[in-house]
Amino acid sequence: MLVIVGIVVVFGCVFGAYAVHGGHLGVLWQPSEFVIILGAAIGALIISSTKTGLKAVGAAFKRALKGPHYKKADYVELLSVLYQLFRLAKTKGMLALEQHVEKPDESTLFAQFPKFQHDHHAVEFLCDYLRMMTLGTENPNEVETLIDAELETHHAELHVGSHAIQNTADAMPALGIVAAVLGVIHTMGSITEPPEILGHLIGAALVGTFFGILMSYGVFAPIANSVVATDTADGKYFQCIKAGLLAHMQGYPPAVSVEFARKVLWSTERPSFYEVEQAVSALPAP
Repeated sequence: MLVIVGIVVVFGCVFGAYAVHGGHLGVLWQPSEFVIILGAAIGALIISSTKTGLKAVGAAFKRALKGPHYKKADYVELLSVLYQLFRLAKTKGMLALEQHVEKPDESTLFAQFPKFQHDHHAVEFLCDYLRMMTLGTENPNEVETLIDAELETHHAELHVGSHAIQNTADAMPALGIVAAVLGVIHTMGSITEPPEILGHLIGAALVGTFFGILMSYGVFAPIANSVVATDTADGKYFQCIKAGLLAHMQGYPPAVSVEFARKVLWSTERPSFYEVEQAVSALPAP
């Protein structure tokens, strides 16, 4: 939503100030210039991407429009999930987690947390490492290295979309120059026309440069940055899981392990210690 608001502000200020100072908005309507710049940008994007990459671009635009997926309530739920799992493992042993890990869709424990249960990526991420622990993995350093490698791969996959959008933004000013040069060529071919016609042709050519720069720095580059910020914020969800798992593997009690997980969250989304304590105290015995 903020992306749409920002774009409205950008175009409103640019075109509004231009009109207030006596500029004629009709002169800026040059569809052929827009087709050259946007068409070439889309073509270059297709050339430089794979099918998977193009899908990633579409997904990146959606994430930019929606903003971060996880809110404070989601983190409270996640910390509660971790607490229940760690408490069950402490009281009944790691093998007690096996039935929940192997079939999370049928798990009575995960059913207590419906939003988490329907987040297939998060469930798979958590269950994969819990499964390794039930199979005898005991070295937290090795698990940390593996988690970091998986998260790095996941982030690289997410960044394909934002990188493609940023590359498009970087190309826009140059493509604007291409459109402007074509406009100048057209103008030179009409050099015998009267001044008013030549002025219109020159103005149309300059619109290409203007439009390329505006779309680059006013739209595409900010969207790319928004995608990166959104992905970074959502990445904290998995960092939270990582911190809790590693603390549990080092033998800390469930409440302490959850506190390790809570402390890695952004301050804007991090629930307080007492909010988490209140949430986990209301949970039934596993």
